[in-house]
Amino acid sequence: MNRSQTCAVMALGALVAGCASTPQTKVSVPSNAGVYRIGNPYQIGDTWYYPREQPDYDETGIASWYGPGFYGNTTADGEIFDSDSLTAAHRTLPMPVNVRVTDLENGKSLILRVNDRGPFSKSRIIDVSERAAKLLGFYNQGTARVRVQYLARADLPNGQPQPFGAGTPAAVTSAVPAAPAAAVETGTLAAVPGARELPQVQTAAPAPAAVPAPAAEDAGALPTGQVTEVQVPPVTHLYVQVGAFTIYQNAARLAARLGGGLTISAIQREGQTLYRVRLGPFMTTDDADAALSRMSSLGANDARIVVDP
Repeated sequence: MNRSQTCAVMALGALVAGCASTPQTKVSVPSNAGVYRIGNPYQIGDTWYYPREQPDYDETGIASWYGPGFYGNTTADGEIFDSDSLTAAHRTLPMPVNVRVTDLENGKSLILRVNDRGPFSKSRIIDVSERAAKLLGFYNQGTARVRVQYLARADLPNGQPQPFGAGTPAAVTSAVPAAPAAAVETGTLAAVPGARELPQVQTAAPAPAAVPAPAAEDAGALPTGQVTEVQVPPVTHLYVQVGAFTIYQNAARLAARLGGGLTISAIQREGQTLYRVRLGPFMTTDDADAALSRMSSLGANDARIVVDP
């Protein structure tokens, strides 16, 4: 079974305290690594995913790990899956790229190489290898609240990560592939008597959660795979975010359509006010999963779980 077609998530019972030793495994490109690629749009269930260049990617959510059932299989970028490698699967980032994954529950932070597609559970934002889950401290727990940050391309033979855009044609870095569609004929319709035009909905990408950032990365330095410790909030909560808008009325309209329990909170991002439509907070992953499932059943296909203090 190919990893790019399915995703396995193992959730075990006990919570481990953390990682007792500092590994020296290097995040380097294996000899069987495939060619750097962005990938085509694909559909899982009722959701389309659009791989693209995302040099500013910075997201919080729930991570899981995968391993059994995929040993020796081919990853989405052509490598052979190795549970002992420091790798990860992501739904839309190019491959291979380096990302920093920080466990927001214990402060452990690790650089991983994304070389696969997944997870295909909408409630998870990244799948990491067994080795990475053990080093980050959530192997037995099965999942963790994490922050994922894009660092650089990771496709050079000597293992040196390459900054975004270097060696990539402008037509590729600026292109966002569209979902396959048949030709559409267009035309102008006559105005309907008595009808009025509704305000145009303006949406914006959800802002990343306000959690402390790790130290700045040197995109030209060789990542060593060492676990580092960073400061994280003493307590975090889970929210199901169904949208973020620049116009309050649009946020209120969505909240009213999806029913009770949703709140609207404002956040400043790059000098702009965003109105986030959310459900929560939730203390447990199970509760957040159930809420996400309910929002998806109401048609909120872009809803996701985020982590905030």
